[in-house]
Amino acid sequence: MTAPAQTALASAPPVTLLLDSSDDHAVHHAAHQRTHPSSGCITTDPTPHTNSLAYLALDLLRAMGRDSFARPDAERMSTDAAWRAVTCWTLTTGIKEAIVLRAHHLTPERLGRLATWRTETGIHLILIGHTPTPADEQRLRERLINAELAGLPAVRGTDAIVNAIGPPATRRHHSPPPPDHVHPLPDLPRSDAATFLPECRRSLNKADFAHADGQYQAGYAAARTWLARSASVSTPPAENTGPDETTAWQDMEGLRLFLARLTVSSPSPQHTLARVRGAQAGFLSRALLLDIPDNLAERGGPGITTVPITPRVAHTLATHLPNPLRAAAVAALLFTGTAPSLLAMTQIASVDENATRLAIDRDSRVHIGMPPGPRHMYAIPPRARPLFTAALQFRRRTPRTADHLGLFANCFGTPDRFDCLIRDAGLDIPTARHLHPEEDWHTAAHCRHLDIPAPATLDRLPSTHP
Repeated sequence: MTAPAQTALASAPPVTLLLDSSDDHAVHHAAHQRTHPSSGCITTDPTPHTNSLAYLALDLLRAMGRDSFARPDAERMSTDAAWRAVTCWTLTTGIKEAIVLRAHHLTPERLGRLATWRTETGIHLILIGHTPTPADEQRLRERLINAELAGLPAVRGTDAIVNAIGPPATRRHHSPPPPDHVHPLPDLPRSDAATFLPECRRSLNKADFAHADGQYQAGYAAARTWLARSASVSTPPAENTGPDETTAWQDMEGLRLFLARLTVSSPSPQHTLARVRGAQAGFLSRALLLDIPDNLAERGGPGITTVPITPRVAHTLATHLPNPLRAAAVAALLFTGTAPSLLAMTQIASVDENATRLAIDRDSRVHIGMPPGPRHMYAIPPRARPLFTAALQFRRRTPRTADHLGLFANCFGTPDRFDCLIRDAGLDIPTARHLHPEEDWHTAAHCRHLDIPAPATLDRLPSTHP
């Protein structure tokens, strides 16, 4: 064998063949005890009495915990789409090992799909076959040869097979995370940033004020940190012609992304208002005036019509939506809070490679030939990033695709499809019932340099706690 061939063989993903001639219950028990998707191992027992390639893909998705397609009214995926979903979720969620029971029933076509999955993901494939006679083993070997899985060493004997499977998973709890708990805030004063904290102190009880002040201080600290890293804050004002002369902030996309990141995890509009007022105070400490729409609560966007991607919400998305595109689309509805018509304009290239931000260029798509304006910027929360990574891989593996094409193809196209998407998600989506024809609040924000000396530097505003 030549050196290149030896290198290719050494780097090929491993396959383990376990031949259980007695069909011992201990082997099946050990395989099921081994499974733990969060730790990178799954076990699937293929649906009996069918040779469907799609069913095998759905069996693998079910083993990963993505089993909502079992509902009678759930959206169906085609065979190719289901296998693309299997590949994308494997790569995104870190599945490293897959145990497939009753491999002696698998057709060459099904084994071929498993071989392709193994090649594309590098997964360790463990095939367990029941071969009581030499003829049964010969038949399985021939099918493996047809699937280009020939020459696999076999492990025999119950004890040796159980040892090859490995020890049981130490954590096997599949229940959803506990419900989220957030201290609710009452209606907060609509005063400006300069008088917001004193007004809160006068109108709120001690506990509510402490929580509102915490949100305010967080907004202030976030603004100061972001401004310290931003080049635009040092942009010199235009040549002065009067004491009130100002100049506009240059990096509008950066400002929009900052405001989205500041509020994307906000559990309510009241929390958002407190964070924004704190950020305004932080900007003012650097001689910058951050203008926010007065009708903040009536608009849509981050922190107003959004739902934080908490562990429980992320678990719901992972289990209810096996199609990566659908999962990412619902996640986008939750963390952007924007209108579905705008999200429908999302291109594959709208998401950066690390899946940290979403940039929608509406102007160049609505006004063909006109130069684009600042894009609509949204921050992708950490728990939603694996969903977008999987969605990007899914679209790029789709035939005839390119980065300028839509990411959420066929997700928001018709009311019926949109209703089905929401039903499959099983989550309350505020933007679906909170219609806001105006642009999102953070895209309507403005910032100006003030021609005044910056106030004394403060790392933190003094609290007005009693």
